[in-house]
Amino acid sequence: MSSVCTLIGDWSATDSSIVGEVVSREADKLTIDLFFGCARKSIIAYFQPPAAHLAAQAIALPANISHLSVGDFIAIYPKIGKLRILFRKASRSNNFLVTEVCDNYCLMCSQPPRNVSDERLLDEIIAILPRLPKDLHEIGFTGGEPMLRGEKFLRILRLLRDELPATAVHVLSNGRAFSRPDVAQSWANIRHPDLMVGIPIYSDQSDIHDYIVQADGAFDETVRGVLNLKALKQAVELRIVLHRHTIGRLEKFAYFVARNLAAVDHVALMGLELMGFAIAHQDDLWIDPREHAEALAQAAQTLHWAGLRVSIYNLPLCVLSPDARLFAVRSISDWKREYWPACSECSLRNQCGGAFFSSRQRMEPYITPIREHAASPNPGN
Repeated sequence: MSSVCTLIGDWSATDSSIVGEVVSREADKLTIDLFFGCARKSIIAYFQPPAAHLAAQAIALPANISHLSVGDFIAIYPKIGKLRILFRKASRSNNFLVTEVCDNYCLMCSQPPRNVSDERLLDEIIAILPRLPKDLHEIGFTGGEPMLRGEKFLRILRLLRDELPATAVHVLSNGRAFSRPDVAQSWANIRHPDLMVGIPIYSDQSDIHDYIVQADGAFDETVRGVLNLKALKQAVELRIVLHRHTIGRLEKFAYFVARNLAAVDHVALMGLELMGFAIAHQDDLWIDPREHAEALAQAAQTLHWAGLRVSIYNLPLCVLSPDARLFAVRSISDWKREYWPACSECSLRNQCGGAFFSSRQRMEPYITPIREHAASPNPGN
């Protein structure tokens, strides 16, 4: 998440990004230790308009990042006057953006790809990894397509293996690069003790998948990539986003996975996030959650009966059938999550992951409190 900030003093000597860690906090200001992209020093960042007698350099922060606290990491971009939060110590979900470049162009992409030179993103990640808490439970990487950054991204995974061996690592990839056996082998050679790649397949039919990702031949490359990784005993999660183009064959997709890709480690059935391209295409993509409730429950049961670990992400419990609630997981990042006043009356409120804030208007008509103890979600599924 990036925010506009006001840089006070002379920052003209800095051409690229500056990375820093919040080392102390008072009511209206932070002390930030800058350690990458400039000479190491500490500066003060203010949440209130600063006084006129400030030192040579300081930052005035916007109210929307008032949650910043000790142990958080940020990147500052002096040329454009913006600040981006790289890591939040208090968050259960920290995901690093590796690149905005991608060889898919998905209709519902929440991070629309851009053909840009953004190697600095990798440099920022490499700078902070050794400073992250050693007891960090999980960390994620997303894009764009991380595997387009090749060896430099694999270097990051090796660094994680050495610096944070107890931290689970999850990488979101379209899987196409792994259709090359040498790339799959390079991934396996990292030998990370807890590394999983999440790969989307949107249909059992190649033409539907290729249409959704806007790339001819992507289905074949993706499936070959999954098979190559599993032949090397690598952990793979399959992902499918639920919308009008995927729901129609969802049950057939579940049978396809059960028959052909049963070696995968997890299948995630995911509610649609109305961000990025999904906003522009929402009238084409959005489907009433009541219309897909039965198909979703049946697909989850099919995968479960086939011995696969399956989860339903990004959907509130009240739009799921009681059988489907067994597979629901609280998956939405805290800063993206929305609940409604009616949710306070729900008997499963504390177990529900809510909905995306970006989908609040579309989802609101279907929010109905559950007032009896129906099938409860299984967080250990």
